[in-house]
Amino acid sequence: ITLGAVLIAILVFIITTQLVRNLPALLELAILQHLDLTPGTGYAITTITKYLLMLIGGLVGFSMIGIEWSKLQWLVAALGVGLGFGLQEIFANFISGLIILFEKPIRIGDTVTIRDLTGSVTKINTRATTISDWDRKEIIVPNKAFITEQFINWSLSDSVTRVVLTIPAPADANSEEVTEILLTAARRCSLVIDNPAPEVFLVDLQQGIQIFELRIYAAEMGHRMPLRHEIHQLILAGFHAHGIDMPFPPFQMRLESLNGKQTGRTLTSAGKGRQAGSL
Repeated sequence: ITLGAVLIAILVFIITTQLVRNLPALLELAILQHLDLTPGTGYAITTITKYLLMLIGGLVGFSMIGIEWSKLQWLVAALGVGLGFGLQEIFANFISGLIILFEKPIRIGDTVTIRDLTGSVTKINTRATTISDWDRKEIIVPNKAFITEQFINWSLSDSVTRVVLTIPAPADANSEEVTEILLTAARRCSLVIDNPAPEVFLVDLQQGIQIFELRIYAAEMGHRMPLRHEIHQLILAGFHAHGIDMPFPPFQMRLESLNGKQTGRTLTSAGKGRQAGSL
């Protein structure tokens, strides 16, 4: 090993480090911005290219100082034993990260639900994936979880999601009129898409109340809460315009005197916001 070879090897390592550090910006300016790629695909290309550069730079640098593959086999064997014991979880997450980048079950910008967590994917690294929830908290999830566990990707092939609202109406209300009020509210809501079309069903009759189900569709996951807010306001306005009160379940209350004797009088709710019985 000569001094010149060592200096060249150091130079190779420095160049490799700079290339890996600046590769995403270079690829974006030179190639990716001219291609019709999703953000997840572009990220996968830059990540895999960085791994290849690190591997090539390492092999070239070590070969310059006389460390060849034949001399590293024992080190690889020892590393394999270590992976089989203490580093198996790290290795499993690394391999899972590569699988995620190639198969793309999740991508940057996807909305996912795993366990009790729902949020948007912001980073996919070699060991873990970063998810930002609706409170803007960043949660680090090991990549292995996305390979071995069941999860929901709300935007994998289609970002449209269905929103189901349960709307009560008084028993004496005209069901066709209520249906039209709900459909009108859906048509007027700015966040409800036209295809698939909104649907209304009378799904149950219980305790003097009609239960309707309004099924509508949002263009993306982030629209679901604003959509519910807007359409609830439209439904309340429609009920008020047609003189329909929001019902509540009827109940009876038995009254007793202070000495424990029953008075025999009952206060009854009619389920429409007024009393049917009296004291």
